[in-house]
Amino acid sequence: MNLYLGNLPWSITDAELQDMLSAHGQVTSAKVVTDKFTKRSKGYGFAEMPNDSEATAAINTLNGKEIAGRAITCNEARPREERPERGHGGGNGGFRPRRNF
Repeated sequence: MNLYLGNLPWSITDAELQDMLSAHGQVTSAKVVTDKFTKRSKGYGFAEMPNDSEATAAINTLNGKEIAGRAITCNEARPREERPERGHGGGNGGFRPRRNF
């Protein structure tokens, strides 16, 4: 079962997230989502637990639990929504460099 964990402390790491969940059973993966430019946590993450009953126990225990002053959200992750594909039209977007000669 895939889990969504929200309102996480900014300082939490992938390893700490995995440790927190492993108290309830086997964790296949745990990942805190980070900003691709600043590498700072976005305050949420995802984890995968192969045993549904263990994942349900983790949800029941962790949802609403306070960690570092923040009440976290833990529930089953919804499937990712398909987003419309963005146009990748070539060209330079109308930008014309200035010529200095």
